[in-house]
Amino acid sequence: MTHTVTIQDSGTRFSVNSGESVLAAALRQGVMLSYSCRNGTCASCHGQVLEGQISYPLLPPNALTEQQQQQGEALFCQAVPTTDLVIKAREIDAVRDLPVRMLPARVQEKVLLSPTVARLRMTLPKGQRLQFLAGQYVDILLPGGKRRAFSLASAPHYEDYLELHVRYVEGGDFTEYVFHGMPDKAIIRFEGPLGTFFLREDSQRPILMMAGGTGFAPLKAMLEHLYHAGDTRPVHLFWGARNLAELYMHDTALDWARRYDHLHYTGVLAESSPDDGWQGAAGWVHEALLAEYPKLKDHDVYMSGPPAMIDAARHAFIGNGLPEEQLFYDSFDFAPR
Repeated sequence: MTHTVTIQDSGTRFSVNSGESVLAAALRQGVMLSYSCRNGTCASCHGQVLEGQISYPLLPPNALTEQQQQQGEALFCQAVPTTDLVIKAREIDAVRDLPVRMLPARVQEKVLLSPTVARLRMTLPKGQRLQFLAGQYVDILLPGGKRRAFSLASAPHYEDYLELHVRYVEGGDFTEYVFHGMPDKAIIRFEGPLGTFFLREDSQRPILMMAGGTGFAPLKAMLEHLYHAGDTRPVHLFWGARNLAELYMHDTALDWARRYDHLHYTGVLAESSPDDGWQGAAGWVHEALLAEYPKLKDHDVYMSGPPAMIDAARHAFIGNGLPEEQLFYDSFDFAPR
């Protein structure tokens, strides 16, 4: 049995097969809805069911409260229609024409940026190029059909290599391989580009960026793209971590702030030790941002990091006047086994 989904604002219609999520069906038919993690934790794909009924057969909607569900809000990456639907959802035009491809890549360089973060620089076969937008991610394809998502940390104009930042997770299928088993010049396969987290270049509003841990990677790509394009909109980057070592490109961010008058940078540590010699901001990174920018309605906000950070910041920022259409985010979560 199939059901029909209609997007209210645009009138776009698409069909959903039995047991298929709204997002999966939309992407299969070239309808680009906003999404990121695809496992129900980030809420990038959230919208509203105006007519019809849905169920969540795979995972409960952790990123929505029971009250939000009662008000018709839904996570379309997990929601499966049980009737025809009319929904309210954000459609993304900019990524529609970018081909999603499966490609091999050779790891030309692996560098430890910290004891727990490795930078991989990969090259594609001769004559191949990946078209993507700064902020998007790729899925690393592993044996047994497993996938692991990593944001591209390099800007699109770097045609010589693709860059990933990989944080070590004990027992992680891919990270154990990267840190302990990857041979020189290893070949890996990936699919991409994916996701709707990217720089909106048609806006002239000042930009606030907030990263948690390796959530710095896609923001790095965005910043490098802004510099390359000559975009001089004011940007303030906030980067939070537990300790100084986890701000693994802190010196690079400081150097950017010295070189570019329109860029400001604030590092924020949650658990700094005396050995760090830290004299900067402390606590939660979203609270540091709000302390400096209590009124957000005139900014575009981009944030990337762990789900708990994204969830807390999303509610706090919207509660402080940020229009939801000016908030863009990517949630870094570890794939469930």
